[in-house]
Amino acid sequence: MVVVYFIVTAVNTGAAAQIVNDTISIDRNDSCCSQNDLVDLIFKGNNPFRTIKSHRIRAFGVPLIAFNPATSLQFGLGGSFSVQLDDPSNTKISAGTTSILYTLKQQFFMQFKSNIFFPQNTWLLQSDWRYYLFKLPSYSLGAQNQTEIPSLPGYSTVIIDPSLGGRYLLSYNWLKFHNILSHKVTDNIYCGMGYHFDYHFDIDDFELKITKDTLFNTPNYSYSILHGFNPNHYISSGLSANFVFDTRDDMVNAYKGVYVNVNYRYNLIWLGSNRDGSELWTEFRTYVSLSKRCPRHLLAFWYYGCFVMTGAIPYLDLMSISYDQMNSSGRGYAQGRYRGEDIAYGEMEYRFPISPHTHILGGVVFTNVCTVSNRAMNIPLFGYFQPAAGVGLRIMVGKHDRTNIAIDFGVGNKSTGLYAQTQEIF
Repeated sequence: MVVVYFIVTAVNTGAAAQIVNDTISIDRNDSCCSQNDLVDLIFKGNNPFRTIKSHRIRAFGVPLIAFNPATSLQFGLGGSFSVQLDDPSNTKISAGTTSILYTLKQQFFMQFKSNIFFPQNTWLLQSDWRYYLFKLPSYSLGAQNQTEIPSLPGYSTVIIDPSLGGRYLLSYNWLKFHNILSHKVTDNIYCGMGYHFDYHFDIDDFELKITKDTLFNTPNYSYSILHGFNPNHYISSGLSANFVFDTRDDMVNAYKGVYVNVNYRYNLIWLGSNRDGSELWTEFRTYVSLSKRCPRHLLAFWYYGCFVMTGAIPYLDLMSISYDQMNSSGRGYAQGRYRGEDIAYGEMEYRFPISPHTHILGGVVFTNVCTVSNRAMNIPLFGYFQPAAGVGLRIMVGKHDRTNIAIDFGVGNKSTGLYAQTQEIF
């Protein structure tokens, strides 16, 4: 996907000097380390927002133009925000992103994602809301790049179309409403519960053809029939137990600290799910500084895994790359390229400043790898691996909460991609 951003808003308000001291502990007289942003560049050191001390909200918005072979031309609005709900000495900064996109193929995406720390960090609210009118290729489960799909009984002939190369176009509507509310146990540990609702409807397998005795099979249809779901629509509605350990110095763009998230979700028929089923989410991030003088110079590590534990989860609800909360994993591959009942993903990124005096420009070098299972075809987790690597540019647009525009180019196995978003990848 090719994305072009045009900057229209960069607003930084509220207790600026205090926030800088709390989040970036460096000598402002040291030109090697002084951090500036696009607001400083635009106002040439006379940023009028610095005198506003009654607000703690910062926002950045951009009009967005994008192109993707699967969706054609996209255009809309995207942005991020951060908010300080109490004194920064006892309350972590909250952050979120939002976007609205429309394509020339009459597709529509609207999403809102946030992590909100309430005063004195007493409560943490994690939200992920989406509404998609979407179209994308679907693939057989697993990371083996195979074209085979599990067979179905009841047909004298089941055909896997070799001309498609394992790539089956799928369109659907998706309503997602996830909220997790956690209470502080200690300074860095939160435990809580959540409610998760996913409704996929108007699912259309373009390559699916069924006659009296012959089936032209597709991944979504095969998986849905084998696991007792209606292939045209399904609902997952469930509760979760959640654990968070977070010592990061900044949620938007951490320079140090550790983040651990463990979530066990159980979909229940009595809550509206088509089937009972549970899955376990595990996530770990850490940030290792490489310079005391320049904290933007660091190594970042990210792991997540998602595993079906009991029952069954619908095809489009199975975890796949780029379906994490920020849609940022799997750079080098298309969204949804690798999907399965079990997935493990790891990424390492080297982050560094580029512009020697302002540090407005930064860069990254990254590598990632994923492995995915396909239980119906006896393909285990860690049976196959799909690596990728790439480079990226960072443009600092809000130094007080460290908001970047991230533009990355990734190369995977017979795959490339260009990606852009506000806020860091992880």
